[in-house]
Amino acid sequence: MADQDKKGGGLNTYAKLETILQMAIAVPAGSFIGLLLGGWLDRRFHTKWIAVSLLLLGAAGGFIQLFTYLSRSSRRGDE
Repeated sequence: MADQDKKGGGLNTYAKLETILQMAIAVPAGSFIGLLLGGWLDRRFHTKWIAVSLLLLGAAGGFIQLFTYLSRSSRRGDE
């Protein structure tokens, strides 16, 4: 176990864990921020469609980030 930490294996594991955590947060965070911003704009302009549009746009942005990471990691051969 100590040899693994000396070679950077322990840090590599933490880096992968951190990246997976970022990917798990990307879609909900994008959706939530889009919903908050859209709700504020709906109240400001007295509409009802902006929140839904920005919610979907935020979710799409999160999925794009997720798919970009997955395609990049598959090209490198990471698991």
